[in-house]
Amino acid sequence: MTVVQEEDNMTADGTRAPWRIGTRGSLLALTQAGTVRDALIAAGHPAELVVVKTPGDLSSDPVQTIGVGVFTSALRDELAAGTIDIAVHSYKDLPTAPDARFTIAAIPPREDPRDALVARDGMVLGELPAGSKIGTSAPRRAAQLAALGLGLDIVPLRGNLDTRLRKVTDGELDAVVVARAGLSRIGRLDAVTEALEPVQMLPAPAQGALAVECRSDDTETIAALTRLDDAATRAAVIAERSLLAELEAGCTAPIGALAEVVESLDDDGRIVDELSLRGCAAAADGSEVLRASVVGAPAEADRLGRTLAQELLELGARELLGAPGTDDTAEARSEHSGDVPNLQRSRPGATEGRISNPSPMENNQ
Repeated sequence: MTVVQEEDNMTADGTRAPWRIGTRGSLLALTQAGTVRDALIAAGHPAELVVVKTPGDLSSDPVQTIGVGVFTSALRDELAAGTIDIAVHSYKDLPTAPDARFTIAAIPPREDPRDALVARDGMVLGELPAGSKIGTSAPRRAAQLAALGLGLDIVPLRGNLDTRLRKVTDGELDAVVVARAGLSRIGRLDAVTEALEPVQMLPAPAQGALAVECRSDDTETIAALTRLDDAATRAAVIAERSLLAELEAGCTAPIGALAEVVESLDDDGRIVDELSLRGCAAAADGSEVLRASVVGAPAEADRLGRTLAQELLELGARELLGAPGTDDTAEARSEHSGDVPNLQRSRPGATEGRISNPSPMENNQ
């Protein structure tokens, strides 16, 4: 572990050197990291951006080919080496396994986590003719699009947001599906022809959220970043990511999850916060989608996510995803998860939590 001495953070005149915030060089990444820089500066902490090249920036291959964590490993290497003080990640790109060298000191308020359709002629998803070419970078999106049964031709897609949008305006594709949060951050919400509701397409775990990471031994930076943390966003992301981890799946797996902190009434009629979590696991070709949901206290976010994952495993998620593991490991994880009150199971299909090539009407209800 790299230990940064206090004097290394000081300038010649005795003032603190600006915090160096590592980021990828794309417009979206720079914009995201810029919000963290601006928040630190507004709080009286000098900060500057440092662009780090990652393997994902140097390859046009699909993410599932070049590897999980491809957009985050280079940033973490620089953070461990002490050449940057803070790394800003799209949280959904981080591996689920924790790294003791680092602390996610802040998860700022989340952008709208839904997926967005950008289609030619201002069309919404239901208006696209059968055979329309629709581009997406994510197996999760491809599987859920195929499950809608609209007869779309789903094609792989890489490149920054401008490149993806240009494929529609140039006529190469009829539509693309991207994260609405990214378009919002770069000021391109005007391109969205439809925000896809979770009943149609559950977003990726942690979509729309940022992870602001620093070294675990850097107490000064942790203290400054903690002020940027949003408790509701943190609870939601923990629940979604623990579901992903319990399913032993990476960020490219066809798994969707969305958690929200909502107000509810307890037995005494008092207003309390509850965490509502929905999750799905899909066959890669969209032939089957499993869905379930759970509600509980925000403080139980990790356990809620793991419990919902166990629910999906009981419905057959391991076979659907081709995930590793045995019945013995499943039992061990079940014991670790414990019992969570208010477990609710979604029944969107004729059989227990399953959808097999549902009609578009079923998914719009």
